[in-house]
Amino acid sequence: MAEPKVQPPAKPLPLWQGGWYSFARRLESPNFGPRPTGVLPELIVIHSISLPPGDYGTGQVQRLFTNQLDWDAHDYFRSIRGLKVSAHFFITRDGQLWQFVSCDDRAWHAGESTYRGKVNCNDHSVGIELEGLEGLLFEAAQYETLTSLSAALLQAYPISQVAGHEHIATGRKQDPGAGFDWPMLRSSLGLGFGNFPVNAPK
Repeated sequence: MAEPKVQPPAKPLPLWQGGWYSFARRLESPNFGPRPTGVLPELIVIHSISLPPGDYGTGQVQRLFTNQLDWDAHDYFRSIRGLKVSAHFFITRDGQLWQFVSCDDRAWHAGESTYRGKVNCNDHSVGIELEGLEGLLFEAAQYETLTSLSAALLQAYPISQVAGHEHIATGRKQDPGAGFDWPMLRSSLGLGFGNFPVNAPK
């Protein structure tokens, strides 16, 4: 009786493929462009978003980032009609991770921005949106996903700084706001105070 053939173990997928993270749900956005020649991401920018504001799990963030939002479906949407934006990543309240733009490319998430002497933060950053309302708390599942994603980004790219949208667009943006746990993220990633905004909670 012939011996059964032993199948070799499946080769694990690489963590990154062309700037796409293997553990994220991929939904490609048209709202991106190339980074300037020779520029790699060195900054993580954390945002918060919900559509309509304060409503979660609606799928409207995904529609916004892929230019599929029905501007007439809600009064608030009319105020942002025609907006063409996208972060690289979006983390839902239950920790589900979506990716819209390769990290090798420049997503349209920061807008007019400056951080530590560098302007146009889209050029050299990765944008991560947390489903939430600025100033309010976020879920443990979101922090778990954010931490693992950030750690993977730190391994793949020369990232040395982590900031909020409020820190790179001072006076214009307030997200993620006071409800975000900066000390937890700093401790989880094993980074120092110098890798975070000087006015982030210690």
